[in-house]
Amino acid sequence: MEATGAGIQGCYIDGEWVVPDESSLIEVKNPADGSVLASVPRSGQAEVDKAVKAAKKAFRSEEWKSLQAHNRGRMLFKTADLIRENKEELAGLETLNVGKPLAQAQTDVEIAARYFEFYAGVADKIMGETIPVERGIIDYTVREPLGVVGHIIPWNYPLQIAARSIAVSIATGNAAVLKPAEDTPLSTLKLVELMESLELPKGILNVVTGYGHEAGAALSANPGVNHVTFTGSVETGKRVMETAAKNIVPVTLELGGKSPNVVFADCDKEKALEWVLKSIVQNAGQTCSAGSRLVIEKSIKDEFVQKLAASMEKLTIGPGINNPDLGPVLNEKQFERIQGFLQLAEDDGIRVATGGKRQPVEGCESGYYLQPTIFDNVPADHHLAQEEIFGPVLTVTTFETEEEAIDIANGTPYGLVAGVWTENASRAHRVADKLECGQVFINHYGAGGGITQPFGGYKHSGFGREKGLEALRNYTQVKNVALKY
Repeated sequence: MEATGAGIQGCYIDGEWVVPDESSLIEVKNPADGSVLASVPRSGQAEVDKAVKAAKKAFRSEEWKSLQAHNRGRMLFKTADLIRENKEELAGLETLNVGKPLAQAQTDVEIAARYFEFYAGVADKIMGETIPVERGIIDYTVREPLGVVGHIIPWNYPLQIAARSIAVSIATGNAAVLKPAEDTPLSTLKLVELMESLELPKGILNVVTGYGHEAGAALSANPGVNHVTFTGSVETGKRVMETAAKNIVPVTLELGGKSPNVVFADCDKEKALEWVLKSIVQNAGQTCSAGSRLVIEKSIKDEFVQKLAASMEKLTIGPGINNPDLGPVLNEKQFERIQGFLQLAEDDGIRVATGGKRQPVEGCESGYYLQPTIFDNVPADHHLAQEEIFGPVLTVTTFETEEEAIDIANGTPYGLVAGVWTENASRAHRVADKLECGQVFINHYGAGGGITQPFGGYKHSGFGREKGLEALRNYTQVKNVALKY
């Protein structure tokens, strides 16, 4: 299968595609074999300023303000239809650009369509409240859009996150400027190309491509932006928050995790095995909410890890377009980062239950393939169990009591997602109550959950919530009106 449209170039600003000269382009590569898929603009301050200015003008225009909420919703429903009509092309682009297996990319396309459907249905249901103050005063609140929202999109799920960003911004009446990751912009650009038929006012939707330290930094610092959403690393998130703070602009930050699957001896072990495996190898472990820590009761650890390792060794590895179980990691930088953790484990004498090496793939010698890896008996305070590796690498740490399990699960700087595996309903709720994270899955694992489930973290995993109705709080502001009669 070949994806068409991979040669898309240009930023989308004020309703027009803008292509710079060839000296200002970034090559976009296929992680499966290192081949060049396309080139996109290396935008900077000038392009970001132009996009934000266009968005601000469009947001304030009578054309946008007079467009009724249900009509915004109709545009979003139409976008969902367009996504499904172009499913094969979008999935092919996502696979070639990110490296993930084709089946996972196809799922991403469907989720993108569902984001538009969900927020389409919400667009005309964003309501305020009446507040009893005193006799003779009618007091009420209205929720209003913020203005221009800047979205800095990560490289691991570009289509999904671009979709949820665009959908919620338009549903709530905002204007949007997106900065996709320089490594994986192609599906986002294709999505915007599809949306050109919607008759949105020019400037309501804009995309600028470029490096994070240039275009991304310019977007988060732009005084015309009224809110910034960012998904990525903790260090970059800090810089985004610092620059936005200079303009007194709120931010929503999703900064990754070190999410545990807490497995008790009384669980359904076959089901737990299935989901523990899925949660670490999906998208080659390059998922912020990947189940990267197995925190397991000591009495069942050896047999569980043995079966898990056997399952990992059966996985097929290769180019995503061939739909294997596991594709490559994104690029050389990511590959070398993971290799650094593998070397650390070797230096510290951590036992490798399976994997731990580069995987040769015939015909793809320049691809970035890694064997899925299990590190056994990892101390809870070891770097491997504390730092986000962002690859198909699982650490195993044991516990003997419920209290110890909770302490280990909470014992990292992160707090994004956790899985709890037990047939004891009381224990499940006790543990969920004490876990310091934004989502808890009991006897399954959602890796971020569905589109209706609020998603975000505690501690260094960030703050604010995306997805579901909760996200509307980030994209609207409350005005109170009091009328005396």
